[in-house]
Amino acid sequence: MSGFNGWAQKKAVLKQEFHSLRGNNVVDVAIGSSVPNGDYANAMFEIYMHLGYKRYIIPYLNVNLSYNKFNLAYKDVLNEGFMSFDVNLETTLFPYSRFSPYAYIGGGLNAANYFDQTAAKMQGGLGLEYIVTDKIGVKLYSDYNYVYSDELDGRIYGESDDVYWRMALGLNFYFGGSKRKVKTNENEPTIINSNPIINK
Repeated sequence: MSGFNGWAQKKAVLKQEFHSLRGNNVVDVAIGSSVPNGDYANAMFEIYMHLGYKRYIIPYLNVNLSYNKFNLAYKDVLNEGFMSFDVNLETTLFPYSRFSPYAYIGGGLNAANYFDQTAAKMQGGLGLEYIVTDKIGVKLYSDYNYVYSDELDGRIYGESDDVYWRMALGLNFYFGGSKRKVKTNENEPTIINSNPIINK
């Protein structure tokens, strides 16, 4: 039983550490740039904005939803506005540390403005996060997006579907989760128990 109690207490301490730095829920925002890799030459970097919500299942894993607004452009040929609605499964490699790499993979729906063109997509990405203060993290990330359509840039050419990259700098705002202190076993030595103050 003592081994089980020790394991349970260690798990509780780790959970408290996670909730002190982060939380079960996250609202994240980001701004950056997007660039296509399609049927034209001279691709250009354009504006990209992101708004999302994450829910941690365990400290190492969360499910997230996001709305993304961005432009894809080729010099002197095209500059078109798009949006995507993405669902990802994401892993935080070091959830108990202020600094952690993370990775995600998922799918979604890509749409031109006014939904006159839509297509399914898949995406995967890598990022770095640093908790600058409790419950607020700064992140830098990039993702690769494969669209199940060759009409993204208005031109059907070759056998490959269109893809694009996004890179951004953003903030994670954490909330939720208990920050209650972990109770220790009465028989377990602590600083107070091992060094009692005795009134003489």
